[in-house]
Amino acid sequence: MKLVVQRVSSASVEVDEKIVGQIDEGLMVLVGFGENDTEKEADYLSKKLVKLRIFQDENGRMNRSVRDIGGKLLLVPQFTLYAHTKKNRPSFHRALAPDKATELFDYFVEKCSEEVPVETGEFGAYMKVSLLNNGPVTILLEKEFDE
Repeated sequence: MKLVVQRVSSASVEVDEKIVGQIDEGLMVLVGFGENDTEKEADYLSKKLVKLRIFQDENGRMNRSVRDIGGKLLLVPQFTLYAHTKKNRPSFHRALAPDKATELFDYFVEKCSEEVPVETGEFGAYMKVSLLNNGPVTILLEKEFDE
């Protein structure tokens, strides 16, 4: 499972010219699932994500989480995080099948929602993502448990 986490002042996702998810201060997260991912990876990364201390404290140090600041998450499904680019045209055979990925994305959203407010993109849709990266701060999180 892979997450591209961006600290944002604001972010939104548009599908068919309608905003389907929008946040102010918080984290915009691209979420990708690999062919072997399960709820175990989703559990691990949901806990890590809401506790990730990348917001500044009163001393200007990255010491506060999205939960600490009362921020929100904008979770955007992104199967292209598993692109294999050995040649010039990407292959996505390492990504989890869409039906299973949809279920796992919904599960991940549910787990994150237990800790902080969550908005989402739309799985399988053509989305336009807008964000104002704050910092900029971008963190990559990955987890793959051995079976």
